[in-house]
Amino acid sequence: MNGMDQNREKWGSKIGFVFAAAGSAIGLGNIWKFPYIAGENGGASFVLVYLICIAIIGLPVLIAEILLGRTTQRNPVGAFYKLSQSKFWASVGGLGVIAGFMILSFYAIIAGWAIGYIVEAISGNFYLWPEPAAAAQHFRDLVINPYWILGYFAFFMILTMIIVFAGIQKGIERASKIMMPILFILLIILMIRGLTLEGAGEGLDFLWNPDWSKISASTILLALGHAFFTLSLGMGAMLTYGSYMSDDDSVPVAGLQIVFLDTVMALIAGMAIFTAVFAVGLDPAAGPGLIFHTLPGVFVKMPGGYIFSILFFILLSIAALTSSISLLEVVVSYFVDERKWKRHNAAIFLGIIIFLLGVPSALSFNILSDFKIFNLNFFDIVDFIASNILLPLGGLLISVFVAWIWGFDKVIPNLRKGAERLFDNYPWLLGFWKFFLKFLSPVLIFFVFLHSIGLLEKILNLFAQ
Repeated sequence: MNGMDQNREKWGSKIGFVFAAAGSAIGLGNIWKFPYIAGENGGASFVLVYLICIAIIGLPVLIAEILLGRTTQRNPVGAFYKLSQSKFWASVGGLGVIAGFMILSFYAIIAGWAIGYIVEAISGNFYLWPEPAAAAQHFRDLVINPYWILGYFAFFMILTMIIVFAGIQKGIERASKIMMPILFILLIILMIRGLTLEGAGEGLDFLWNPDWSKISASTILLALGHAFFTLSLGMGAMLTYGSYMSDDDSVPVAGLQIVFLDTVMALIAGMAIFTAVFAVGLDPAAGPGLIFHTLPGVFVKMPGGYIFSILFFILLSIAALTSSISLLEVVVSYFVDERKWKRHNAAIFLGIIIFLLGVPSALSFNILSDFKIFNLNFFDIVDFIASNILLPLGGLLISVFVAWIWGFDKVIPNLRKGAERLFDNYPWLLGFWKFFLKFLSPVLIFFVFLHSIGLLEKILNLFAQ
């Protein structure tokens, strides 16, 4: 592995890092996935379980991952190798780079849909298909068209490549400082609009009054999984962003700020969506189709819906972009650090490779729709491998590495840098973090991993017999 590069880029400011890292965490998962899985699992009761999971699994692993990056000033592969001198652990970092490749190849397709729906909203097409069934059919008609889906996929990838091409301060940091406030303002506008609708109270009841009868073991595992995935853990994104930090920055405070922003954004999105959905009498448990099937009908039926539909899909596209740049940066940083590529060449070449890798996933909705393995199309296969195997495995191995291989005798002095006052005033925080990372997080992530690949239920059924 190559030595340290003294000319390696750095964040220009603390707020730049927090905005970029929070942008990585705040993506389609917050605006798209969180509302529909909350809707399917009892609203408030799921939200409370999710918040507990964020605290006991998300934050400890997030701090560990950022710390790995800041301490080594390397990409995921270089970070693990520098601390362990082990090719095995370097290959664990390699899982993050591979995950970045795979996730961006299908994530950018969904992001392309969001951009496509900005155009649909502006053109007033939602008014032609006001009912959810008709809106769902219109969505299917769009994705059946390979030119539509590939065109917007390519456009979104070009946007991502331009920002990463420009570098850390001039590209990712500058873009995050512009996009994150816009994202927040748009969400607040949409939430206020939702709260002022007649019947919005039912949506707030749904989100804030818990129905504990809906909570089961599988709900808890779902909340654990989402808490883990929403923070971009296990793919090396937070490690990579952490590698551009200085020792003066507090890793625990930055981690807390990222978790806070991520959670607040998800809850505001939930309020914006559920108040509107209940106000027009539609189903909050509409599943993954909530955004592209149900919400267009919601906007049609609400006063000022034309403007708010445009704002919503701009918001969704920005959220997707703040995440996609972190995914591409994981891949680019590896080739810049370890292979000594120029950033500009890496951003262009790797962006094109990821686009080409994503083409079969994009065509899974049309030309390649009949191609299936284990009843999964190409899009579903890539999603399953990356989200259900690589991410939880990466997160599990990160917590094991920091707690058991790197070791707390070396970890704690590094963690204290920039956070001396915090740990001097609250020394018990270190004990909590060590306990969670060493014992609780690995066990819970392992259960998430078994659940996500469908093995946990089979094991439990064996014991039940």
